[in-house]
Amino acid sequence: MRSFAEKHEFILNQITDQCFQQRDLSGCDLSGIDLRAVDLSGMNLIGADLRGANLSHAILTGANLSGANLMQANLREAYLYEVSLCEANLSHADLSYANLCGAFLWRVKLCGSKLWAASLCDADLSEADLTEANLIEASLIQANLVRANLTGAKLCGSRLLEANLNQANLTAADLTWANLIEANLNEANLWEANLSGAKLQGAIMPDGTIHQPQIFFF
Repeated sequence: MRSFAEKHEFILNQITDQCFQQRDLSGCDLSGIDLRAVDLSGMNLIGADLRGANLSHAILTGANLSGANLMQANLREAYLYEVSLCEANLSHADLSYANLCGAFLWRVKLCGSKLWAASLCDADLSEADLTEANLIEASLIQANLVRANLTGAKLCGSRLLEANLNQANLTAADLTWANLIEANLNEANLWEANLSGAKLQGAIMPDGTIHQPQIFFF
């Protein structure tokens, strides 16, 4: 039986072997593995165990990590363009400065995760759990956040232009200085949310009305 170190070395050698064409590690135990800056493009990692794995600066373009366990994983500055993370668990993971543009994140768990300055433009985060996630200065332009749970999330200075937040739960969320121009907040829950300094021009508000900027006459 291989030791922990031997097992992970064997898997890493498979991934980095140019002759390894199958690129299928679905369901594998990769917990704690160091895959910094490794090219995992198109890899099948469905249901893989990547708890505590180091994937910082890794390239995961088009990879499939649906249902994978990435709790407390390090994905800082990882390239995750059009990756599939549907129903994956990324609770308390670090995705600061990661590129998740066009990613499929339906029902993903991102509770308490760090997404500081992450790029999530055009990402599908419908029904995602972002409870108390850190999304400060994140870019969520045209992102789909329908029925997403953003309770207590930090969205200070985030860019949510034309984002779809229909029926999203933003209870106690911090949206100070967030850009919500032409965002869809129809039926969203904004109870105790902080919108100080937020830009809401043209946004559809929870009651269905379109927000108009205040005009002051002197």
